[in-house]
Amino acid sequence: MKLPHRRQFLHLAAAAAALPAVSRVAWAQAYPSRPITMMVPFPPGGLTDVVGRLIAEGMRTALGQTVIIENLGGATGSIGTGRVARAAPDGYTITVGIWNTHVANGITYALQYDVVSDFEPIALLADAPLLFLGKKDLPANSLKELIGWLKENPDKASMGSTGVGGPGHLLALLLQEKTGTRFNLVPYRGVNPSVQDLIAGQIDMTISNTATAMPHVRAGRVKAFAVTTKDRIAIAPEIPSAEEAGFPWFQFSLWAGLFAPKGTPRDIIHKLNAAAVGTTHDPAMRQNLVDQGFVIPPRERQTPEALGAYQKAEIAKWWPIIKAAGTKAD
Repeated sequence: MKLPHRRQFLHLAAAAAALPAVSRVAWAQAYPSRPITMMVPFPPGGLTDVVGRLIAEGMRTALGQTVIIENLGGATGSIGTGRVARAAPDGYTITVGIWNTHVANGITYALQYDVVSDFEPIALLADAPLLFLGKKDLPANSLKELIGWLKENPDKASMGSTGVGGPGHLLALLLQEKTGTRFNLVPYRGVNPSVQDLIAGQIDMTISNTATAMPHVRAGRVKAFAVTTKDRIAIAPEIPSAEEAGFPWFQFSLWAGLFAPKGTPRDIIHKLNAAAVGTTHDPAMRQNLVDQGFVIPPRERQTPEALGAYQKAEIAKWWPIIKAAGTKAD
């Protein structure tokens, strides 16, 4: 009697050991079976929130489950992003990550998580290029003319920048380094106040997202010298790109992508990727994003692997600049 009992025990033990792998497969196949939370680590109304809400709506249709937006701002997005880093890797908590949260914050903040190793890339959603603006009565009508004027007038001009270590601040430092110009940096809490002061003539230059800036550009209240891209963009075809203007190094995108906690199963990552990428290429959704100044990347840039490589390349490019500038968050 002992031998059969022993065989039965071994058989049951082997079956039990196999259960987790089988259940994981079944779990991934059944995903999603309940609502998904998409963290937007900034307050409502900003560019990250706009992208998140549009993508969430499209993913709801594709996945057959509600995608709930949770806004949790603070510390340039690091509070909400950190919550996702610590979430269960089951596909039910994901985050909209942008250049700030998944590149700059990794060196400007003392984080309790790693911006690369604690996340699984899902998909690059959209690029958000910026506009280099000047007040309307500046004696320059192109970026080259502006650089010439700045060289002739060192330390006389002022440029608004939003946040130490932010895109506007770093691009201003990069501009000074590459061109040998000197101008004063004026810090602002947000892009809207800097654009308003530019319109009022309180500052000479600033850098803004296209959605905020274009109404003022078209009304003639400010000048647009260049868009921070290789090519011109659909929302502003009349504005030359940085490369076209002769400054190929002056390129920047405040890109947005989706990320999940590290360890999220690959099957789930691929389901989320398909839903997100499909949403960005839906004609109506695509036009909505383009109308707000976003550029939709081609599908080959929207794979999880491509997003991971892009993030690492951005870190390699910008961390030395941030470090050299000595920018650290309080």
